[in-house]
Amino acid sequence: MAPRPQDYPILVVEDNDVDFRQTQKAFRDLHIANPVSRCIDGEDALDFLYRRGKYAEPHAAPRPSMILLDLNLPGTDGRAVLRDIKANADLRQIPVIVFTTSEAPIDVEDCYQAGANTYVKKPVDFPSFIDAMRRLDQYWFQIAVLPKIELTQGS
Repeated sequence: MAPRPQDYPILVVEDNDVDFRQTQKAFRDLHIANPVSRCIDGEDALDFLYRRGKYAEPHAAPRPSMILLDLNLPGTDGRAVLRDIKANADLRQIPVIVFTTSEAPIDVEDCYQAGANTYVKKPVDFPSFIDAMRRLDQYWFQIAVLPKIELTQGS
Protein backbone atom coordinates (compact mmCIF):
# COMPACT_ATOMS: atom_id res chain seq x y z
CA MET A 1 0.00 0.00 0.00
CA ALA A 2 1.37 3.42 -0.95
CA PRO A 3 1.95 5.97 1.82
CA ARG A 4 -0.63 8.71 2.15
CA PRO A 5 0.68 12.25 1.48
CA GLN A 6 0.55 13.11 5.21
CA ASP A 7 2.88 10.15 5.85
CA TYR A 8 5.57 11.57 3.57
CA PRO A 9 8.45 12.98 5.62
CA ILE A 10 9.70 16.51 4.96
CA LEU A 11 13.30 17.55 5.52
CA VAL A 12 13.76 21.21 6.41
CA VAL A 13 17.34 22.44 6.00
CA GLU A 14 17.32 25.70 7.92
CA ASP A 15 19.97 27.19 10.19
CA ASN A 16 17.82 30.02 11.54
CA ASP A 17 15.83 28.98 14.65
CA VAL A 18 13.24 31.73 14.16
CA ASP A 19 12.60 30.69 10.55
CA PHE A 20 12.34 27.05 11.57
CA ARG A 21 9.86 27.84 14.35
CA GLN A 22 7.85 29.91 11.87
CA THR A 23 7.82 26.91 9.50
CA GLN A 24 6.62 24.64 12.31
CA LYS A 25 3.90 27.12 13.26
CA ALA A 26 2.78 27.39 9.63
CA PHE A 27 2.59 23.60 9.38
CA ARG A 28 0.50 23.44 12.58
CA ASP A 29 -1.79 26.28 11.47
CA LEU A 30 -2.31 24.57 8.09
CA HIS A 31 -2.76 21.13 9.66
CA ILE A 32 0.22 19.75 7.76
CA ALA A 33 0.88 16.66 9.84
CA ASN A 34 3.79 15.22 7.88
CA PRO A 35 6.77 14.10 9.93
CA VAL A 36 9.40 16.87 9.83
CA SER A 37 13.13 16.50 10.30
CA ARG A 38 15.48 19.45 10.56
CA CYS A 39 19.10 19.84 9.58
CA ILE A 40 20.88 23.03 10.58
CA ASP A 41 23.61 23.15 7.93
CA GLY A 42 24.65 21.60 4.66
CA GLU A 43 26.92 18.94 6.14
CA ASP A 44 24.19 17.87 8.55
CA ALA A 45 21.76 17.60 5.61
CA LEU A 46 24.17 15.48 3.58
CA ASP A 47 24.84 13.23 6.58
CA PHE A 48 21.06 12.84 6.98
CA LEU A 49 20.52 12.02 3.31
CA TYR A 50 23.47 9.62 3.08
CA ARG A 51 22.78 8.15 6.55
CA ARG A 52 26.18 8.88 7.98
CA GLY A 53 27.24 9.48 11.58
CA LYS A 54 24.31 10.05 13.94
CA TYR A 55 21.93 9.29 11.05
CA ALA A 56 23.38 5.84 10.24
CA GLU A 57 20.21 3.99 11.30
CA PRO A 58 17.33 4.28 8.79
CA HIS A 59 14.85 5.27 11.53
CA ALA A 60 17.13 8.24 12.40
CA ALA A 61 16.91 9.58 8.85
CA PRO A 62 13.64 8.69 7.10
CA ARG A 63 13.88 9.19 3.36
CA PRO A 64 12.23 12.59 2.77
CA SER A 65 9.58 12.99 0.13
CA MET A 66 10.43 16.68 -0.09
CA ILE A 67 13.25 18.96 0.99
CA LEU A 68 12.76 22.62 1.95
CA LEU A 69 16.26 24.02 1.47
CA ASP A 70 17.64 27.36 2.60
CA LEU A 71 20.57 28.57 0.50
CA ASN A 72 22.58 30.60 2.96
CA LEU A 73 23.79 27.96 5.40
CA PRO A 74 26.99 27.90 7.42
CA GLY A 75 29.72 25.63 6.05
CA THR A 76 28.43 23.69 3.07
CA ASP A 77 25.78 26.02 1.66
CA GLY A 78 22.44 25.11 0.14
CA ARG A 79 23.74 25.44 -3.42
CA ALA A 80 26.31 22.69 -2.81
CA VAL A 81 23.70 20.52 -1.07
CA LEU A 82 21.34 20.93 -4.04
CA ARG A 83 24.08 20.00 -6.54
CA ASP A 84 24.98 16.93 -4.49
CA ILE A 85 21.36 15.76 -4.21
CA LYS A 86 20.66 16.15 -7.90
CA ALA A 87 23.93 14.43 -8.88
CA ASN A 88 23.04 11.30 -6.89
CA ALA A 89 20.87 8.66 -8.57
CA ASP A 90 19.28 7.61 -5.25
CA LEU A 91 18.40 11.16 -4.17
CA ARG A 92 17.66 13.12 -7.35
CA GLN A 93 13.98 12.15 -7.48
CA ILE A 94 13.31 13.92 -4.17
CA PRO A 95 11.73 17.30 -4.93
CA VAL A 96 13.89 20.14 -3.61
CA ILE A 97 12.12 23.40 -2.90
CA VAL A 98 14.61 26.19 -2.43
CA PHE A 99 13.01 28.33 0.27
CA THR A 100 15.25 31.31 0.88
CA THR A 101 15.34 35.06 1.39
CA SER A 102 17.49 35.58 -1.71
CA GLU A 103 15.83 36.68 -4.90
CA ALA A 104 19.11 37.40 -6.67
CA PRO A 105 18.74 36.38 -10.33
CA ILE A 106 22.05 34.51 -10.20
CA ASP A 107 20.79 32.39 -7.27
CA VAL A 108 17.52 31.62 -9.04
CA GLU A 109 19.30 30.68 -12.27
CA ASP A 110 21.99 28.61 -10.53
CA CYS A 111 19.42 26.68 -8.50
CA TYR A 112 17.29 25.79 -11.50
CA GLN A 113 20.43 24.85 -13.45
CA ALA A 114 21.40 22.55 -10.55
CA GLY A 115 17.99 20.86 -10.63
CA ALA A 116 15.82 22.69 -8.07
CA ASN A 117 12.19 21.75 -8.52
CA THR A 118 10.91 25.08 -7.24
CA TYR A 119 12.45 28.33 -6.03
CA VAL A 120 10.43 30.34 -3.51
CA LYS A 121 11.44 33.64 -1.96
CA LYS A 122 10.75 33.26 1.75
CA PRO A 123 8.21 35.89 2.80
CA VAL A 124 9.21 38.03 5.77
CA ASP A 125 5.77 38.63 7.32
CA PHE A 126 3.89 35.71 8.84
CA PRO A 127 0.59 36.04 6.88
CA SER A 128 2.53 35.92 3.59
CA PHE A 129 4.66 33.07 4.96
CA ILE A 130 1.48 31.09 5.80
CA ASP A 131 0.11 31.78 2.32
CA ALA A 132 3.33 30.54 0.69
CA MET A 133 3.26 27.39 2.82
CA ARG A 134 -0.42 26.82 2.01
CA ARG A 135 0.35 27.01 -1.70
CA LEU A 136 3.33 24.67 -1.37
CA ASP A 137 1.14 22.19 0.51
CA GLN A 138 -1.64 22.44 -2.06
CA TYR A 139 0.70 21.91 -4.98
CA TRP A 140 3.14 19.32 -3.63
CA PHE A 141 0.72 17.21 -1.58
CA GLN A 142 -2.64 17.75 -3.25
CA ILE A 143 -1.92 18.35 -6.95
CA ALA A 144 1.51 16.93 -7.80
CA VAL A 145 2.09 13.21 -7.94
CA LEU A 146 5.21 12.41 -5.93
CA PRO A 147 7.42 9.43 -6.68
CA LYS A 148 6.78 6.35 -4.58
CA ILE A 149 9.09 6.35 -1.59
CA GLU A 150 10.07 3.70 0.88
CA LEU A 151 9.88 5.31 4.28
CA THR A 152 12.87 3.34 5.53
CA GLN A 153 14.73 3.05 2.22
CA GLY A 154 18.52 3.20 2.35
CA SER A 155 20.59 5.25 -0.04
